[in-house]
Amino acid sequence: MDGDLGDFLRSRRARIQPEEVGLASHGRRRVPGLRREEVAQLAGVSVDYYIRLEQGRGPSVSDAVLDAIARVLRLDETEHAYLHAVARPRRQGERPATPRVRPGIQALLDSMERTPAVVMDRRMTVLAWNALADAVFGFGGKAARARSMPRHVFLDPAARDLYPEWQAVAAQNVAHLRVLAGHHQDDRELTSLFGELSLKSEEFRRLWADHQVKECAYGVKRLRHPVAGLLTLPYESLAVPGEGDQTLLVYTPERGSETAERLALLGSWASTGA
Repeated sequence: MDGDLGDFLRSRRARIQPEEVGLASHGRRRVPGLRREEVAQLAGVSVDYYIRLEQGRGPSVSDAVLDAIARVLRLDETEHAYLHAVARPRRQGERPATPRVRPGIQALLDSMERTPAVVMDRRMTVLAWNALADAVFGFGGKAARARSMPRHVFLDPAARDLYPEWQAVAAQNVAHLRVLAGHHQDDRELTSLFGELSLKSEEFRRLWADHQVKECAYGVKRLRHPVAGLLTLPYESLAVPGEGDQTLLVYTPERGSETAERLALLGSWASTGA
């Protein structure tokens, strides 16, 4: 993922106006936002040092320098962590290409009869699910590639019908993929996924170039199910204990809501094998 650090820094200084950080703006600028020398001055490093850092050929950078640059560029907590990750990538050992979900976690999923729940790996591929999640998303019988949420969102035409707010869902996927890219720069399958989506989806290329970085730890997702109709599903994302690269995603409709009633009917319908 060469170039991620430089691209990220350039995109972030482009959104900061000189006046916002107490600098005078003299006349018209050739590029938007802060110049490299201005970032260096405000961060307390030499211009040459900052330029080499942005070009990806700088020396090992300290926490203090990264923190100073994050302050100048007004990075939020997730962006700050991403900056550290891409500036000083940590090589990790090879992980199994096909991670497995522990039987106890599958039993936990199956016990959630009224809430759709899935487990995803670090590439946002669904590894396991319960019956209600299958009824909502139709994971049963799909190969692993088809259970990749980024591939589903950007390459499956049905996704635009399933998500009424498709643009927002697409942007969330890419912002979260940026977080994963920063933490797993040695993952060849993840890198291959980015390349595939870039080749096949113009929307993905545009969103990827924006360098938005945000974890999707919780929120609300709206779906238009072909049988149940419109579903409003708040969700929470939790790390699976003992499995650092697996995430439990639970959709929790408000008790007594129309969505909860529709999910109950959908679960009954699915249990009949209709």
